[in-house]
Amino acid sequence: MEFFKTISRRQLALSALSVAIFFVVLGVAVSGASASAVSAKQRLLPIYSVGRDNSVISISFDAAWGNEDTETLIQILDKYNVKTTFFVVGQWVDKYPESVKALSDAGHEIMNHSDTHPHMSKLTREEMRREINSCNDKIEAITGVRPTLFRPPYGEYCDTLIEVLNEMGMYCMQWDVDSLDWKDPPPDKICSRVCGSVKNGSIVLFHNAAKNTPAALPTLLEQLQSSGYTIVPISQNIYYENFAIDHEGCQRPIAGTAPTDTGGE
Repeated sequence: MEFFKTISRRQLALSALSVAIFFVVLGVAVSGASASAVSAKQRLLPIYSVGRDNSVISISFDAAWGNEDTETLIQILDKYNVKTTFFVVGQWVDKYPESVKALSDAGHEIMNHSDTHPHMSKLTREEMRREINSCNDKIEAITGVRPTLFRPPYGEYCDTLIEVLNEMGMYCMQWDVDSLDWKDPPPDKICSRVCGSVKNGSIVLFHNAAKNTPAALPTLLEQLQSSGYTIVPISQNIYYENFAIDHEGCQRPIAGTAPTDTGGE
């Protein structure tokens, strides 16, 4: 009888140990899953492209430094009846207010690329707000339209920046097709790179004052239009409600909603 009592005590001890180990492992697993869920929930992304079933794309230009080709870009885009989005730095607006007005008068939307082109992720929330608001004020003073889109300098962003923009009713914009025109590739390379990469809902990045962009644009626009693409400003491409942004930064509609054509307003 003592033997069976001994076995029972050992079995009980082993069973208790097994149960304890099970709950420890389960606790770690649940804790890990919860941490992942929180991490995934907290990770905020800008819009890189738009999920569309029609052939609509957007072309954008970042304007931070020179100004030698602005009038040429306006003429080329006008020839092909293409309206685009220019993300301008506040200091650029200070230097070239007449170019900002000319772009706006030509039908291109003028959006925010910060006031001084800093590394936004290194700023405090209040510093971020000042950078964004200062540039917004300068643009609105010339165009009469307050920007709703922001493109961070250097393409750098963080959760805090996107939170600040959300609080301000603005959208953080990136791109999914980079022309790399700032590296001064030949015009045909710019054209082939862009035309070979675009898809429905793409947002293409160019820069003003890039050496070979004006030479590349005519052929590039002809190829895009002959391929059936309609080119619109970014504000007419994105969704404003009932959307989600996936892990690749693609903004997709929820429950069959469609992008709102705001005309940049």
